[in-house]
Amino acid sequence: MEHGGSKVGAGKDGIVAPTMEHEGSKVDAGNDGIHSIPPVTYRGKVRDVYDLGDQMLLVSSDRLSAFDVVFGDAIPEKGKILNSISAHWFSLLKDFPHHFISANLADLPTAFRSVAFEGRAALVKKTQRIDFECVVRGFLMGSGFKEYQVSQTLAGEKLPAGLVRGAVLPEPRFTPAVKNDTGHDENISYAEMQARLPQHAETLKQKSLQLFAFAFAALKDRGIYLLDTKFEFGLLNGGLLLIDEIFTPDSSRFVKIEAYNKAMALGVEIPTMDKQIVRDYVESIGWNKQPPAPRLPAEVIQKTVAQYRKMQTTILSITSELTSKK
Repeated sequence: MEHGGSKVGAGKDGIVAPTMEHEGSKVDAGNDGIHSIPPVTYRGKVRDVYDLGDQMLLVSSDRLSAFDVVFGDAIPEKGKILNSISAHWFSLLKDFPHHFISANLADLPTAFRSVAFEGRAALVKKTQRIDFECVVRGFLMGSGFKEYQVSQTLAGEKLPAGLVRGAVLPEPRFTPAVKNDTGHDENISYAEMQARLPQHAETLKQKSLQLFAFAFAALKDRGIYLLDTKFEFGLLNGGLLLIDEIFTPDSSRFVKIEAYNKAMALGVEIPTMDKQIVRDYVESIGWNKQPPAPRLPAEVIQKTVAQYRKMQTTILSITSELTSKK
């Protein structure tokens, strides 16, 4: 995922240093003609980042990334859907320090107030990104289940024997990963994270578990399980801020509780409401998860869009009154 912080040049302490990659561009400004905009500072897998000094603009595209590889096929309106989801979650986190400022077009710098950025752009505080993904899992899925099959562990820590794919974990587990903007992220143990980032590891773990509990409760009231998710954090004036996207179908796995219970009872695939549709398809055709990515059938794209829209509708229905009761 891309970030509301400096472009990486990761040091041994896991905190990134800034680099710059400029690429000029223009946008259609409507009746006002063509406005030049600042160059793209960093083009990530699915987002473009513009450095605005002490702020940044994150622009969500329709590009799709799975297994850390960008696909040639886009997911229509994906960027707008994810941007609206993150903006809503941030609006609910009133007492949790984060980087989000606004996703309203009127609040963007003048050069960006055009249809090209409408609904896709988020203005955020610029931070120094911490180069770890903070993953929290409430269920045994994905790479976590694959590790369990081999060693009966999750992020290097033992789990009870006999767990099946999709099983509820005894308690939510913090399973960090080292970020890699160009290749696959590297799953590590919490002990290794502590060794690499002793000054922040425990705080990141506790904040991540707190966030997971917050969203899990809010979604459960809507008949949805949050299976797992990942966060990123950055430093600003010595304080930790939550950055990047949060609780979206790109960063999380969701499933309807009724569908989860039925799938577990029958021992069949869990029908998650996220880009797992894409992951399942490319694994079914034997893709080696290395570039180039395979083309996606129209049916897979359409199903993915439908799931994203369902989660958008569900999440946008969560109110501050509901979350304040948690």
